[in-house]
Amino acid sequence: MLISLLVLSFLIFFHELGHFLAARFFGVKVEVFSIGFGKKILKRRWGDTEYCLSAIPLGGYVQMKGQDDSNPTNTSLDADSYGAKTPLQRIAILFAGPFANFLLAFLLYIAIASLGVLKLAPQIGVVSEGSAASAAGLMEKDRIVAINGTSIRIWDEIKPIVTQTQGSISLLVERADETLLLSLTPKLSQSQTLFGEAIQERLIGISPSGETVTLTFSGVQSLGFAWHETVRAATLIVQSLQKMIEGVISPKEMGGVISIVQITSSAADAGIVTLFMLTALISVNLGVLNLLPIPALDGGHIMFNLYEIIMRKPPKEAVYIKMTYAGWALLLSLMAFTIINDILRLSGAYQ
Repeated sequence: MLISLLVLSFLIFFHELGHFLAARFFGVKVEVFSIGFGKKILKRRWGDTEYCLSAIPLGGYVQMKGQDDSNPTNTSLDADSYGAKTPLQRIAILFAGPFANFLLAFLLYIAIASLGVLKLAPQIGVVSEGSAASAAGLMEKDRIVAINGTSIRIWDEIKPIVTQTQGSISLLVERADETLLLSLTPKLSQSQTLFGEAIQERLIGISPSGETVTLTFSGVQSLGFAWHETVRAATLIVQSLQKMIEGVISPKEMGGVISIVQITSSAADAGIVTLFMLTALISVNLGVLNLLPIPALDGGHIMFNLYEIIMRKPPKEAVYIKMTYAGWALLLSLMAFTIINDILRLSGAYQ
């Protein structure tokens, strides 16, 4: 529990630090820097800013002069206020929070690359009857070394080559003390996407043995790994949101802070690399979700500023206030829904 709260607080701190640094860079006065919402438990003032820890650890906020989501009418056009800055400067301040989350994930993935990434080894566990692999003579405990001349280090590298290559493929396989070169033609078979959708794709009919290998990266390789994993995590989250809107993923799968605490606690027990992996994923998740065009989120405020750039005037104050309150209502409803979901899931109601 303690580690989970520390992880969440650290992610929130990093997000708000992004806003804070960007705001100060553009000369905007930051009145409050808070981790958590609600009643302020601890607070201290340094310079013009009050730093505090609040009672509800479900988020945080940076309250800039002239910008207050809890009171949209609290505006100011003083030189050191948020409202006095150009729309592009405001967008930069707003984007800095999600960017900080992406940056944190990137740095965590660099650390993971140096510590070692646990992956499934390209060793065959089961060969399906009647499959292309069975016809070619592949056997349990065979280790795939290369496909079409491309070296294979981990199990995840097999499927992209198989599904994207036309015609037959050649496999270099290690079996006991010998090396074999086998040729086979994948069969078009029914499979499932990560989201459970039925698809047709080329398969050879094998599954992994469960053996693992540890990959480490250094220098430029670690940067490439970190970039790939950050982009992959962001893409997966965006696709998940899309599939939820399309109805492919049930709303029952949505989790909230209880799920995060539970999963983070389990990850901490599994080791530092697993904890870093999960923290990076949650950080990317925060970055993506905060960019959604929902009023009261960073993405919603970016949307208002884009409107001002395009229309060359800000949205009407009444519209802005109503949409902000509507955004808060939506966010609070989603928060309540995910917490109820978590409770029902833990109680076994969804089984």
